[in-house]
Amino acid sequence: MVSEDFLDKNPGCWMQTPEGRLRPASGLCFGSRYLGEGDKRLLEILPSFSFSRVRNRADFWLAWLIDVCAEHVDHRQAIFVEDAEGWLDTHFVDFGHFFGGPKADSKKHFRASRYLDSRIYVEVSSPLSIQNDLRALDTDGLWERIEAIPSDWKQKSALGRVERCLQRLAERSLIQDVIETISDAVRGRVETDSGNPANERLPHCEVLRPGIQGAKFGRDIAHNLVCL
Repeated sequence: MVSEDFLDKNPGCWMQTPEGRLRPASGLCFGSRYLGEGDKRLLEILPSFSFSRVRNRADFWLAWLIDVCAEHVDHRQAIFVEDAEGWLDTHFVDFGHFFGGPKADSKKHFRASRYLDSRIYVEVSSPLSIQNDLRALDTDGLWERIEAIPSDWKQKSALGRVERCLQRLAERSLIQDVIETISDAVRGRVETDSGNPANERLPHCEVLRPGIQGAKFGRDIAHNLVCL
């Protein structure tokens, strides 16, 4: 709960808009977890030679799988938290383009939701490992949290999209097809001599937010996977 007094004393929490600073309304407010506590170091841009220090690197596959089923139409974004021993833990962020984007009307190639630097993806020894990680997800707990969201913040259409996403994640044959498609896409890129397939342009540097650099997508071989 955010009070009027808090907003007056903390202008740093106001929003920046093209028209200037905007004071939020008081009352019930969404708050996300803050990662920068203690002496932990946060990294937004990570060179490929540091990928081996990422402890939960395999989670990038699971994130991509969920992104496809949730119709995520933006590149997967992540924050890396470094501990005192130099190991990195990945926290996935920015879900504003889930379910077709802010207006729920966008449809893109399945690569749209891949992490920009595909070298982050470890080699898949067996699709079963990704499926096991998927089965470990607490979907019941997720739905309980969704139900706890204030009714004024929920729309019937949005709840329907979440439900369809969970249904897709429960369809084994669909999940198998998605895993094979995304793993083939990464494998094909690694096997390309230049590391840059003709139908996809790699940015000049490793960045988290590519803007127009990731705008080109090839033939939509997974159209049915993202447009169910």
